Formats: sequence, structure tokens, C-alpha cells
Amino acid sequence: MIGIIGGTGLTTLPGFETNSSDWLNTPYGEPSSAISIGTLTGQKLAFLSRHGNPHSIPPHLINYRANIAALKQIGVTRLIAVNAVGGIHAKLGPAEVSIPDQIIDYTYGREHTLYDAQAEALEHIDFTHPYSEELRQQLCQCARTENVHFLDGGVYAATQGPRLESAAEIQRIKRDGGDMVGMTGMPEAALARELDIQYASIALSVNWCAGLTESLITMEDIRLALEAGMNKITLILQRFISDY
Repeated sequence: MIGIIGGTGLTTLPGFETNSSDWLNTPYGEPSSAISIGTLTGQKLAFLSRHGNPHSIPPHLINYRANIAALKQIGVTRLIAVNAVGGIHAKLGPAEVSIPDQIIDYTYGREHTLYDAQAEALEHIDFTHPYSEELRQQLCQCARTENVHFLDGGVYAATQGPRLESAAEIQRIKRDGGDMVGMTGMPEAALARELDIQYASIALSVNWCAGLTESLITMEDIRLALEAGMNKITLILQRFISDY
């Protein structure tokens, strides 16, 4: 089954017909929201709102382990995450889309693995390629089919949040090779790998990162970019669910 994790700006999925919505218990506690199971374009899928519904859980307090474990529990094998990001790459201005292929993790203090003291055995996952290339290519094809302009690839830099970054931090991330900055890409991607779930991201830029323009970042500007870009995300998701 396909799973969708909605981020900032996507607490519901347009066109999604819900058949059931249930809170699930996992060994790691409750997920951020009830998981809705239903259909979109006639295909079955599961939808989870990462920040809760209504949007209330900050990035560093999301129970990522419970979210991924709950989706695995109901049979999700392919998982598409929607992430709001700030743009560093020249092609990632506000309302532009990326389908990233790499991650740098700057987060700290998060429960980031299932292999803790409670796990039956210790495993070391291969994380060379953090996103499923098969899913990535399918999403890229969907974007092309729908004539959605997007960046194929890019390095997602995961920061702690909930504050936005300083201009100096953005310059550091840029030197490290980061193309976009978000707060929820990790440990989500690694947990999906630990549970053998194919995982890919559609990232929507909602602002230029700090210091890259002379303007300060405002929540109103972010809101407008979300509104302008979310229809692109919806087109890609609808095509993906219909075709794959």
C-alpha cells in the first residue's frame, strides 16, 4: 500500500476519500495523527499528518518512530513524504519543487532509530542512498507528465528547528553541499529504511534561506508560497497514485 506523510501545508489531501481513520498504538507510542485509509483516483492509500491535525507538533517533538512504525503496521510498503523547505539552490525559489536524492543530518536529541536498548538485535542499515531511487524516478516522471517544473535531485539539509536558521548557518550548509533546508527529513528517512519501506520526498520551497536575499523571512510569505506551490504537489501525487 502507498502511504503519504503530509507536512506543513498538507494536513489533508485534496480528492482523498476516507474510508476509515484510526489512532494506532505502536511500541514507540502514538503517531502524530490518526491514520486515514481511503482512495485517491481509485487507488487505496494511507495518509498521516506529520505535525498533527490541526498543525500543532513542532519538528523536534514529532514522534517519528511511532509514525513510521504505524504506517508499517498497516501494510505501507511505499511512502511519499511531503516536506516544506527553504531554498538554497538557484532553482529553488519560493513555490518551486524538488525531488531530492541526498540528505545531510544536522538534527540532535531526536529518537532517531529503532535499534535502541529495546530492540531484539542491532542492525546497521546502508544509507548511501537515503531515498528510494525507484520511487524518485517515478515521481520525476509524474512531474514531467504534469508539466510541473522541478529540480531532479538535490541535497536536503535537515536542521533541528523550530526556529529558522541564521545567515551564517545557511552559508555553512551551502559550503557543505546543501541545496535546501528542512526540519523533518530526518530521522524519518532513516526509520523508513530500518523498516524496509521504500521512501522518497517531494520538497516544496517556501522561502529563500536566511541571508540569500536582503528581505527578512515572514510567515505570511511562507503561507503564500505554500498556497502557490501545493497545487503542484497535489498534481504529482495524484499522477503517482494513479500510475503506480
